[in-house]
Amino acid sequence: MRKFLAAVLSMMLLASLIVLPASAEEAVTMDNIKIGFVHVSDPSDMGYTYNHDLGTKAMQAALGLADDQIINKYNVPETDECADALQELIDDGCTIIFGTSFGFENYMLAAAEENPDVEFCHATGFQAAGSGLANMHNYFGKIFEARYLSGVVAGMKSLEIKNNMLGYVTAMPFAECISGFTSFYLGAKSVNPDVTMKVMYTNSWNDPTKEAQVAQALIDQGCGILSQHCDSTATATTCEANKVFHVGYNSSMISVAPNASLTSAVWDWSAYLIFAVNSVVAGEAIPADWAGDLASGMCDLSEINEAIAAPGTDEAVETARAGILSGDLKVFAGPLTGAGKNYDGSDATIELKADEFFDESGSQSAPSWNYIIPGVEVIGE
Repeated sequence: MRKFLAAVLSMMLLASLIVLPASAEEAVTMDNIKIGFVHVSDPSDMGYTYNHDLGTKAMQAALGLADDQIINKYNVPETDECADALQELIDDGCTIIFGTSFGFENYMLAAAEENPDVEFCHATGFQAAGSGLANMHNYFGKIFEARYLSGVVAGMKSLEIKNNMLGYVTAMPFAECISGFTSFYLGAKSVNPDVTMKVMYTNSWNDPTKEAQVAQALIDQGCGILSQHCDSTATATTCEANKVFHVGYNSSMISVAPNASLTSAVWDWSAYLIFAVNSVVAGEAIPADWAGDLASGMCDLSEINEAIAAPGTDEAVETARAGILSGDLKVFAGPLTGAGKNYDGSDATIELKADEFFDESGSQSAPSWNYIIPGVEVIGE
């Protein structure tokens, strides 16, 4: 009997040491899912990462997630440190990981290939569809629709102050930025046909010092209204200090520049986060590309600063909004010409006739308008 009991106990001990295959692991539910985020800055930027973080919080509230189910990696450079951050999230048991900066994409592709049981969702990228990886995804939104509306606000103000020169502080000579400032300019031009715009790059997504310097340079050139595609509020505060006007990005910047900031083009990233997490829990595939729009609430304007906005601004914005929502107003509509660069660096041109339009985000989530149009001048860095 003792030998029998000893044998049974040995078998039980051996069974306890066997590692179950992945297919036998606990199913992913809303109660046990872990979600990772990799960000290039942190919420103190009051812009890009701040806005992403708002989306995370909205997702958490909507899905009833506990704090320990969400792991954020902030201030991660677009270098091998991204690969390290991704591996730490995988080691911590994250089932789905979101990377929010353009330069993270290659690191996420490599991690997705090595970890097929983890879903990788990358904002602003373009390589997921061609990667052949079922667990690699790109997401963005039709922010050009909100940019156009913000341009309408700027255009109305330019008429009021009788200054037709706009300025634009932007990060990189990438399609994401070029699409942004083009749609902003087209919105302004729709209400003030005489506007022109000067653009300067900072060559950084988040460099408040450089952003302030570039903003000052544009103001010194005579620009009366500045907009931006960079992470911090430095452009807004520089406009405030110089008594010129401003249109922001990612979050309302009225609180830091109450006498300058007119409105901002903003995101609600929770729309995608909720969709992607629900898909994982339901065992459903996430599309390789996903792009929300103005109609879905993925992008919009923040509140308009009624204390300084030009008379008639609300009406002009609502007219443009109705046109976008109905489909009658296409942002990149002909007649329109431009010249730029392809992804491989070769020269590219576009010429749209009066009955044609460029379907931005129609075939991929990432922006693809990469052309400088007449009336826009890139003046340096």
